[in-house]
Amino acid sequence: MAAPREGDRINNYLLEERVGGGCFGEVFKARHHVFGEVVAIKIPTDPQFVRNLRREGVAVHGLRHPNIVRALDMDPYGDPPYLIMEFVDGPSLRAAIDSLGASFPIEAAATVMRGILRALVAAHEGGVIHRDIKPANILLGHPIESMASISEQAVKVTDFGLGAAGGETTHSMMQSGSLLTEGGQSVAGTWAYMSPEQKETGPLDGRSDLYACGIVLFEMLTGERPQGFDLPSSVRPEVPAWLDEAFRRCYTRRERRFESAKAMLAAFTRDEGLGTYVDAVVPPRVGANPVGTTCPKCRMAVQRDDQFCIRCGQRLVAAVPRCPACEAFVHFTDRYCIFCGKDLGVLS
Repeated sequence: MAAPREGDRINNYLLEERVGGGCFGEVFKARHHVFGEVVAIKIPTDPQFVRNLRREGVAVHGLRHPNIVRALDMDPYGDPPYLIMEFVDGPSLRAAIDSLGASFPIEAAATVMRGILRALVAAHEGGVIHRDIKPANILLGHPIESMASISEQAVKVTDFGLGAAGGETTHSMMQSGSLLTEGGQSVAGTWAYMSPEQKETGPLDGRSDLYACGIVLFEMLTGERPQGFDLPSSVRPEVPAWLDEAFRRCYTRRERRFESAKAMLAAFTRDEGLGTYVDAVVPPRVGANPVGTTCPKCRMAVQRDDQFCIRCGQRLVAAVPRCPACEAFVHFTDRYCIFCGKDLGVLS
């Protein structure tokens, strides 16, 4: 199929400039030929992808949220097929991380994550799992040079085309570089950000998106993706303990992640703002705290398995255990190290 060009007309819009693209399509900034409204238009350029698109339908789920890029119009059967979306005048999070590296402001990273999580709460409550959360799919209506002042409202999640709605996988031109095979068994998403269960094409729920959020958080804080058992503070020492703990609660086995995007958002929503967190002296804990115990610092309720308060970062145990073989951080209830398989015995 012919590649779209600047000056072509799609619906009532004239293509002005190419602003992005992937393996299967391109994204153009376009303007309404009468009213001057500026939009983004995605146009698939791969015939096989169009066939899949027409057979499976367009992944538009009626999501309406300030942190989700809004779909305005579409025609998957047009020539060419197209999807018209809200235009976000700003860089992607990928561009911001590449530009700022490990100097990405820590408070801004928490703000961006809150925006992402608000979008995911709305999506998950609408029955949609994104499945391709990554920096390239987060748009920022804010300049990189003043990232420290970014607001949650400037954060927009896009590319829900790989989303699983109602237990079924749908395809759309909103996809940004991955595609399911005819049999539905290939990996959909971006490998570096996939949860283990997604790589194994197993059943998914919203916690798969939270695994990717952990990787995105690590990248914002350090400028690189996680390797092995490193926490963000292992690379950037000024990262507060509560963000280490938030990362740990994402980048782990599904049953040990935050139970939902709403629960993770609660860990990032704090009235006092981002401050400097220092471990307070707390009594040694034998075993686990009883259910209903509150954090001695912020008074938030903590669970019996928590080693840190997920709200303020307060350490709740006398010492956080490590694997004696590989020195990875482990949980006191673990029988074996999830990284090297070492038999840990009884840690508590």
